[in-house]
Amino acid sequence: MYPHQHERLTAALAAHRLDAVVGTTPANVAYLSEFSSVSQVVYPETPLFAVFAPAGTALVIPAIDTPAVAEAGLAVDHVVPFGRFVFAYAARADEIARQVREWTARAAASPGAALGAALDALGVRGGTIGLDDGGLTGARAREVAAALDGRRIADGGAALLGARQVKGPWEIEALERSLIIAEEALNAVIQMLAPGVTERAAVELFEKEVRARGATPCAALITFGPRTAFPAAETSDRALKSRDLVRLDVGCVWRGYHADVTRTAVMGAPDPRQEQVFDAVLHGVEAGVDATRPGVTAGAIFTRSVSAVREAGLPAFDRHHVGYGIGLDARETPILESGGTAPLETGMVLRLETPYYEQGWGGAQVKETVLVTSTGVRTMNRSRRGLVVLD
Repeated sequence: MYPHQHERLTAALAAHRLDAVVGTTPANVAYLSEFSSVSQVVYPETPLFAVFAPAGTALVIPAIDTPAVAEAGLAVDHVVPFGRFVFAYAARADEIARQVREWTARAAASPGAALGAALDALGVRGGTIGLDDGGLTGARAREVAAALDGRRIADGGAALLGARQVKGPWEIEALERSLIIAEEALNAVIQMLAPGVTERAAVELFEKEVRARGATPCAALITFGPRTAFPAAETSDRALKSRDLVRLDVGCVWRGYHADVTRTAVMGAPDPRQEQVFDAVLHGVEAGVDATRPGVTAGAIFTRSVSAVREAGLPAFDRHHVGYGIGLDARETPILESGGTAPLETGMVLRLETPYYEQGWGGAQVKETVLVTSTGVRTMNRSRRGLVVLD
């Protein structure tokens, strides 16, 4: 765990009066332990816990994950497996095999029992445990609560989200790398777009380019014509036509950290309405970026962004938010929404947008990722924001 994360988590424990905090969602587990479980793709109902306490960290895993954890060499103080999984061992077992054998030999009978053992190992035998239950089913949450008898359970989700809001140097570097990959892959798509190219072909190329750069594509949405008004839609075989709007809303994940970027293009010279709508949307995003600095509230960013879109030519424009934080999750706090009182802090990484979706006509959107600095804001994107004219 990096010093920045340790400081943020220690402050979160104090602020929420917790003796330990337990993460269960993939993002919270990764933040606390750097571990990402592949087995949960197949067995999503099987819980995974990462624990932070003043005495250190612990990882609670199903036995199936022990080889992956042993190979990763994670900097956690305690690994506590649970359940039964049958492994065979070579006559001359390597260090990973020896570690797996040792861990599984003392596996707890249940997830709750393993979590209790992890807390005991960290010296937390009572007090208040902040439990992020986002990765637990209702039945599993009750089982865990019963196994932690003698300890008070409180909501730990807010403490973890609060700690994660402000990024450390490594996190900022990872977010920038992820964004560079997404924009490079997006540029390859823009270069290939021409009449007759399908949405599916464009998405497939983006995903190929992302993978070639060592990242994982995430929620690539490339739509043409009237489908640009669909904020979330399955990729279709619609072919690009002359004068079509193109909404390129794409993302990827590098080392667990997300990038999310959107640009708008038009096939050929834009008509006056396309230019007007895009310019209004762009004004909203740029007003939000310009207003971003430490101490400004999320609600103030929202108000300024929406007002700028209205003033620039869409007087009836409205939104429920104009962006939010980004990190180990594609959507994190703070949420930039009306009335939001959370003040921005140095080190927050935000994704700003003021999209416009007009059903039956089309849509326009720009997403910018920014870092809140001690003196203001730094845009992390490298690609230009303007309307991309395809020829």
